[in-house]
Amino acid sequence: MNRQDCVWILNEWDIIEARSQGKSAAKQLGFNLSDQAKIAVTISELARNIYKYAGKGQIYISSIHTGDKIGLQITAADQGPGMDIPKVMIDGYTTSGGLGSGLPGAKRLMDDFTVQSSPEEGTVITATKWLQINPGKGA
Repeated sequence: MNRQDCVWILNEWDIIEARSQGKSAAKQLGFNLSDQAKIAVTISELARNIYKYAGKGQIYISSIHTGDKIGLQITAADQGPGMDIPKVMIDGYTTSGGLGSGLPGAKRLMDDFTVQSSPEEGTVITATKWLQINPGKGA
């Protein structure tokens, strides 16, 4: 069974709300504190990019179950101007004078990460963190 929440990103407070909902969902699924923090940082980066570059969009937070795997999937969607994917995925590349570690850093924090973008349709980024289940000891 999949659960999905949507947070509209219209202002900076919405970034905080999306981050909070993502961390809460991660905790409910059983992610450890380190993975909860990685998910929260990723959501912050994706939501901040929506607000800064597209003006508005959505963050979808979904629990996913595939076979014997459980995960949390974050989807950021906007109707903005799109981006040059090869450029923005290079460490150090920045259009805003920042460190240029945003999307490449978010990708490193998650297990799966895809970006689709075009000037006509905007951008959709999907990032998934899989729950690491520790089998019983002594086997």
